[in-house]
Amino acid sequence: MSNRIAARTYGTVSAERRKELSGLQFVQGLADATLPLNTIARTLGYDVTEAANGRVVVTAEPGDIHLNPAGTVHGGFAATLLDSCMGLAVQSTLEKGVGQTTLEFKISLVRPITPETGEIRAEGIVLSRGRRVGTAEGRITDRAGRLLAHGTTTCLIFES
Repeated sequence: MSNRIAARTYGTVSAERRKELSGLQFVQGLADATLPLNTIARTLGYDVTEAANGRVVVTAEPGDIHLNPAGTVHGGFAATLLDSCMGLAVQSTLEKGVGQTTLEFKISLVRPITPETGEIRAEGIVLSRGRRVGTAEGRITDRAGRLLAHGTTTCLIFES
């Protein structure tokens, strides 16, 4: 576990506090550790490391705790990283008082991920953002830039 993750705080951000922040401010607060990350990030050992308008990066180092019975990283780990980076990318485009939630997402696993893969990077980029629906794509790559998994999401946008 990296020092950055060990020093993190985890929990939730109150609805009142979220309403005070634009989506970009919220996601940047996750990235710069001024806001707590969700507890599933602690459980799985991932971190939000970059946030810009319409783009978010989540990083993780796969380990033995992420393995399926066949000895490769469980697809749910990749799915969680992609759901997080894509949903937060959509969140980063929202105004104060507006939220989003995943309606549906699809992923494709194209290479096995193992503990030997080392740090992986999930990057989410917004494709389209309307009043009620946002879409994004995500890519998980290894340190050499090889594609490990990719996906798309559709998010419902709503007043929070």
